[in-house]
Amino acid sequence: MAPSAVFRCIAGCSGSYSLEQVIYRCPRCGGLLEVAHDLAALRETSAAEWKRTFQTRWRSVDDPYASGVWAKHEWVAPQLRAENIVTFGEGTSHLTKIPRYASEIGLGDVRVKQCGTSHSGSFKDLGMTVLVSMVKQMIANGANLRAIACASTGDTSAALAAYAAAANIRAVVILPRGKISTAQLVQPLAMGALVLAVDTDFDGCMKLVQELADREGVYLANSMNSLRLEGQKTVAIELAQQFHWDVPDWVVIPGGNLGNVSALGAGFEMLHALGLVTKRPRICVAQVAHANPLYTSYRANWAELAPIKAKTTLASAIQIGNPVSFAKAVRVLRAFEGVVESVTEAELADASAHADRSGLFTCPHTGVALAALGKLAARGEVTKDQRAVVVSTASGLKFADFKIGYHEGTLAEAPAPKFRNTPIELPESYDAIRDALLRGLDS
Repeated sequence: MAPSAVFRCIAGCSGSYSLEQVIYRCPRCGGLLEVAHDLAALRETSAAEWKRTFQTRWRSVDDPYASGVWAKHEWVAPQLRAENIVTFGEGTSHLTKIPRYASEIGLGDVRVKQCGTSHSGSFKDLGMTVLVSMVKQMIANGANLRAIACASTGDTSAALAAYAAAANIRAVVILPRGKISTAQLVQPLAMGALVLAVDTDFDGCMKLVQELADREGVYLANSMNSLRLEGQKTVAIELAQQFHWDVPDWVVIPGGNLGNVSALGAGFEMLHALGLVTKRPRICVAQVAHANPLYTSYRANWAELAPIKAKTTLASAIQIGNPVSFAKAVRVLRAFEGVVESVTEAELADASAHADRSGLFTCPHTGVALAALGKLAARGEVTKDQRAVVVSTASGLKFADFKIGYHEGTLAEAPAPKFRNTPIELPESYDAIRDALLRGLDS
């Protein structure tokens, strides 16, 4: 049997739907959909053969296998024809050891999965290559889709604009005005997207883009569309491959709209179901205190989602008070002995700067995950003999203002930066430079 996949309701309603059908929710109950793969067909290839196949394709120089996503083509979108794949070689990101940082927070083996090294500078590329490729195939097959649209706090818009431009499909981006970094705003503008800056927050933008998708013939690109999660789940597959088909003890991932943790769980579940790994990691979702409805639910024994009005946070991409993928995230966390941690603005800023001392250049969202890991370590939930991975979601270069503000001491949210570093201003004098050098090296 050839591998295949369809949309199905996560609540178990009957019926399945083609991945080329324009559908985002279950028509019976209104619940979220997920991509369901024909595991029986995939099991006709042994686990050992899948490992050999994936290893042969790893970091290929030839498309589509130069992409970490499309090197797992049969596990992602098996009915997608190769000629419709739109790729920038996303994925296969480095798994970086940070022993200095690990030791300083009392742990042994801590690594960072560098998803921000992708084409547009964030993990969103992993999902967008799948979604835009599928839309390209739908249009080739006669679908009348005017554009692809998303609500975004920055990274999703950059990824959509890049992949849509490569596919020659119009992109529409709805952003909360004045609430994303300049570096993030300029990306969709540079790539020709129609950018609408609206006087609302992300949740307001999300309502508007869903209405546009329902009424105006545009295709929805946010993570409630499960095609995105199929690309993002390859982070889990890559982690297992990079650990020689083992899994870490813990994975810590920042959470906003919660599609990312849903995808991570789907990837690990598929690995386990097809026999490539024998255990599951524990997962921690890290939220910022200004936008932490999942944390509130977790602390109340997984209570129903109570949407909140998210407050302004340095971690702007996860400033979301009504996460679309809440139900999927809770399901994953229950299955993976998961926990949720919440961190303050000062904690995320200090954790980001602390990790940079190990040679990283972390975005504030990765700082949220690092701060959460530090809290777990301090409580003894993650121990020195365990291996932990932090998923870094974006490049710190997209958040230069955050970095500058921290080291200049001008961030109101982090009034006493623990790892601040500033230049020493000196006259043109060898003795002055020598004295500063010796004092600095001795400190």
